Amino acid sequence: HRLANFQRVWSLPPNENTGKEVTALAWRPDGKILAFGLTDTKRIILCDVEKPESLHSFSVDSSITYMHWMEVTEESSVLTSFYNAEDESNLLLPKLPALPKNYSTTAKIFSEEKSDEIMKLLGDVRLNALVLGGSSGFIEIYAYGMFKIATVTGVAGSCRGLCLSSDLKSLSVITEIRDSSDSEAEITYFQASILDTSLLSSYLPEVTRMARKFTHISTLLQYIKLSLTCMCEAWEEILMQMDSRLTKFVQEKNTTTSVQDEFMQLLLWGKASLELQALLMNQLTVKGLKKLGQSIESSYSSIQKLVISHLQSGSEALLYHLSELKGMALWKQKYESLGLDASGIEEAITAVGSFILKANELLQVIDSSMKNFKAFFRWLYVAMLRMSEDHVLPELNKMTQKDITFVADFLTEHFNEAPELYNRKGKYFNVERVGQYLKDEDDDLVSPPNTEGNQWFNYLKNSTHLKESPLLFPYYPEKSLHFVKRQMEGVIDQCLQKPADVIGKSVHQAVCMSLYKTSQSEDSTPQLSKLPFLWNDKISNIHYVLFTILENSISKIYILRRHTDTSRSVNNGILAVDFGNFLNNSINESSDSRCYSCLDAHFYDDETVTVVLKESVEQEGKERVLAQLPLSSVYTDEDQDREFIWDSTKRLDEQSGEISTRTVILENQWRVLENMKAQYVSVNGIRKVSCVLSSNLRHVRVFEMDVEDDGEVEEEEEEETT
Repeated sequence: HRLANFQRVWSLPPNENTGKEVTALAWRPDGKILAFGLTDTKRIILCDVEKPESLHSFSVDSSITYMHWMEVTEESSVLTSFYNAEDESNLLLPKLPALPKNYSTTAKIFSEEKSDEIMKLLGDVRLNALVLGGSSGFIEIYAYGMFKIATVTGVAGSCRGLCLSSDLKSLSVITEIRDSSDSEAEITYFQASILDTSLLSSYLPEVTRMARKFTHISTLLQYIKLSLTCMCEAWEEILMQMDSRLTKFVQEKNTTTSVQDEFMQLLLWGKASLELQALLMNQLTVKGLKKLGQSIESSYSSIQKLVISHLQSGSEALLYHLSELKGMALWKQKYESLGLDASGIEEAITAVGSFILKANELLQVIDSSMKNFKAFFRWLYVAMLRMSEDHVLPELNKMTQKDITFVADFLTEHFNEAPELYNRKGKYFNVERVGQYLKDEDDDLVSPPNTEGNQWFNYLKNSTHLKESPLLFPYYPEKSLHFVKRQMEGVIDQCLQKPADVIGKSVHQAVCMSLYKTSQSEDSTPQLSKLPFLWNDKISNIHYVLFTILENSISKIYILRRHTDTSRSVNNGILAVDFGNFLNNSINESSDSRCYSCLDAHFYDDETVTVVLKESVEQEGKERVLAQLPLSSVYTDEDQDREFIWDSTKRLDEQSGEISTRTVILENQWRVLENMKAQYVSVNGIRKVSCVLSSNLRHVRVFEMDVEDDGEVEEEEEEETT
């Protein structure tokens, strides 16, 4: 929805292919792309902010419970020069041709009017990372939201919150550990210098460069996949007509003459048996033959164009980026620690070479098929006109000895009955040779190319040195283009997986704090697990954790502050916050310290926390309150050096008596939420708005937070009810 007037921009209905249950959302820091995780299909979709179109998607191994998308704010001369440098691939490689838009919607992202979408997907050069958290300790980090650069292990429980610091030094995680013997759920807080991600921060320029290459490669694999989809769509079922009609003819004819001989007799003597005449005139027909000829020509030329302009240019660009990546991997001093492996990349380059060879083979098959079919259909068209005693135009009637030889060769090669083929494919003939390359199956090709007498193949066979040469790309004459593409994708994925494993293993746990236990609520009202909430101060790199603990039926808010700079004397500071009486119309105005329970809290910016409060003695007519809590009123100078001594054998709620409490009186930064049982808040400090959600998850109100109040309420407010 648009924030200004809650006008709906788009909606994406549940879909069998993508999934039906969304469990997590995250905006890319520039706000142009929305990522969402689906639990039933275990997929992550990256979607354009203005249109409900999937720009990129990938599968994960666990259902996602939380997502966090952050941007690196670190600056260095090396990074700045990389950010400002023109991407060399733009100068050296031709621009990828846009995919024709008359094919399926899957190709939209690369189609003519969308060629800029790909740049939108790659986004800014500055590194950003999408961190995913899931059930049973699943945590993964994706550079630019597209390519996995770390698989973090060793975290227990289901993820409830994540925050990666903007200098990439540490990752904070909150997990919920359910004890099956106990109906209560224990929420555990992990701090991640701990999951010390310092390998990422110490090699930031290298990680950025490597991740950028990975996203280029990932995008090109998608481009090749979509080019192949377009080729499969260009190949029509009508092209199978010849095979099926001839098979039917074999099954129905009474003579012992083979189909090949029947056609040869027609070619040499100009006379056809009655059965062949019936097949040609009644089933195939002159009109049908003409249509079949046109279909084959248009289909083959479309596939040919797609192979030459899209498949080959995409593969060459892929080869270029992989070769650059291999160069990076050979610079061991910089990239070895990140797990880049030159031998694995060499295998990927070889796999791309095999794919290019297979695409070239398809081009040769298309070329010879087009010539053969043209000559065959021209001859058959004239023969059928004569059978029906129609007038044959003189220019059609001319047929040289060369043409006759051509047709005879075509009949010899393509019109052989193959009983073993009937067992495999249910047909006796494979006249049409292109479709087999586009079938997505593991079976060998029905009619592989004939390499007999090929001088190069003979030369290779007889050369012992060249047979094992790493300079030659392996060739799979028996396999389809789809098979070789799948093999190539597998090898590339495997070689690019290693850095994620190596970086993931370098992440280790520094601190593990057990926060509190919560009993499962009995009521059936919908629940969102919002708190604890994590925040990372980008300037001073302090991790904050907001959470509440129920004491004497009051939810008190706790702020845990941890510095990522380990050289400091104070690393872990914790404070409890009490809210003093600030509602003038309170029932008990004589009481100085009416207590408020905190329902939800979020960091609004680095200096302010937005909270939703309710009076602890909740009575009918008592409204909930939306308030801004400045950190300056919580942290005063004398608190700076007070470290909380944590007893790791106890949970935090068992040590709450030792935590100093700050009572805060909010002056004018609050507002009563009338006629709404508010429960949750979500904020955006950059846009200066807060969004409040009711406890039944059916009412939403949007507030402008920094409007000057001139004696009347000017906050823009919208309510939507389902």
